Amino acid sequence: MQKIIKQGQNNNITKLNLNYEGHKEGEEQVESYLKIVEDKIGFIPNVLAAFAKFPKQFEGFTKLYNSLMLGESGLTKLEREMIAVTVSSENHCFYCLVAHGSAVRELSNDPQLGERIAANFRSAELPRRQEELLSFAKKLTKDPSEIGEQERKKLRDVGYTDRDIWDISAIVGFFNMTNRLASAIEMEPNNNYHNIAR
Repeated sequence: MQKIIKQGQNNNITKLNLNYEGHKEGEEQVESYLKIVEDKIGFIPNVLAAFAKFPKQFEGFTKLYNSLMLGESGLTKLEREMIAVTVSSENHCFYCLVAHGSAVRELSNDPQLGERIAANFRSAELPRRQEELLSFAKKLTKDPSEIGEQERKKLRDVGYTDRDIWDISAIVGFFNMTNRLASAIEMEPNNNYHNIAR
């Protein structure tokens, strides 16, 4: 049998060469932001390292991410990360499954939860509230034209407000965008993610 290559990130974070000539307005702010991230978590996530090549896009990406995933909301941080994993599972996005699966493990203090959600969230035996949340996220990802009042009512029936439904939908939309970008350029997840909360 041929030897299977050990998996892991190589030196390239994507299959693209993202270096280009010329002035990059906002580079200093990007460097400052990345330093704060590295000091806080001990490494720079590859998605930020890639967006850092384009400072204006980096600014937009980080502002929207921080608003959706860390800002004021009726959703818990764990619920937001569970949405990210569900969307990424539906899209088969390796980068986001690894990165956000590790966040689910960490926030839930459960080493299996992220992987169960990635494989099939129904196998996690979640409370009905979170099951309806992830059902909505999956349907909005897979069949967005099928979303109607019936789907919104199911969320309201388990206690989500209209503002929550806005946040859920925005998070689903955000991760559909990042999944497609990460898949298109074969963004590699940092090796660090595989060991978090194990």
